[in-house]
Amino acid sequence: MIVAGVIWLVLLIIISIIYLIIFLIRNTDIKFYITFKRFAKKFYKSTVILLTIICIIMSLNCFCLYQHTPIYSDVSKEYTLEELTFLRDYVVTKCNELSLEVPRDENGEVLYEGDMEEDAKKAIENISSEYPRLSGYITTPKILYFSGFMSQQYMQGYYFPFSMEANINGIMKIMNKPFTMCHELSHTKGFIYEDEANFLGFLACIESGNTVFEYSGYLGVLNYINNDYYDAAGRSEYLEHVAISDLVKEDNMFLSDESWREVEDNSVLDTELVKEAADTFVDTSLKMSGVSDGKISYNRVVGLIITYYREIGIIE
Repeated sequence: MIVAGVIWLVLLIIISIIYLIIFLIRNTDIKFYITFKRFAKKFYKSTVILLTIICIIMSLNCFCLYQHTPIYSDVSKEYTLEELTFLRDYVVTKCNELSLEVPRDENGEVLYEGDMEEDAKKAIENISSEYPRLSGYITTPKILYFSGFMSQQYMQGYYFPFSMEANINGIMKIMNKPFTMCHELSHTKGFIYEDEANFLGFLACIESGNTVFEYSGYLGVLNYINNDYYDAAGRSEYLEHVAISDLVKEDNMFLSDESWREVEDNSVLDTELVKEAADTFVDTSLKMSGVSDGKISYNRVVGLIITYYREIGIIE
């Protein structure tokens, strides 16, 4: 569908240029002029209809969802340094422990022997009793064909509202995939806010009963929590707490060095340029949808996890 849209846009530009040229030079071939003019008008009319359909689908499957009631309508954006410190050390400890429990191959890479897509669907279904909107039919996560271009945007997944698909980056490291699948699946169920999708992806993974999924869930929120704590506590205090193991750091990478080389070798555009454009697009899109802090809203998952842990008694 994306390719078809690009082709349509190219045709629109070409037809418009030809139409303008013919109009300016007043071509003497009247028959060709009339025929092309009729074709151009039909194409423009089809474009207007297509854009109308796109706007309707985007409104129903995306924009309107930004008006839904939050998971925690009374969640406080404020939390104490003590709470953040506990959460950070708790999640880091979990990551360090689980990194030693997941199965690995002879090269130390994490192995997954099951059907990850089906297990992601089961993980979402498993928490549907707590969040009923997640119940019912669950689409199967799909690997995006243009994962290389997606990698240049540093994007792990994408919810496509026109097909209601949960798309993931197929070439990112394996430990990013379970969390990303659950994150994107929550979008297909109407949880459009990124912090809520992060939270549900995290919760689905850690409650799945699957060690690899559980590890991926903690890794999926580790950077948000760790960075938040570092900014709040400062470097000296940060260094006094539980250290993230080298194995966790390796598992938490976006792409392997080999995958990055392959992406760069096959890329048409400069990665920095693509990333900057993607960041601007995502940030602007979120702000236009009423998310005032744009991409920073992803970080609000920290507050959601703290609120949830307060409720279940992990944080008192």
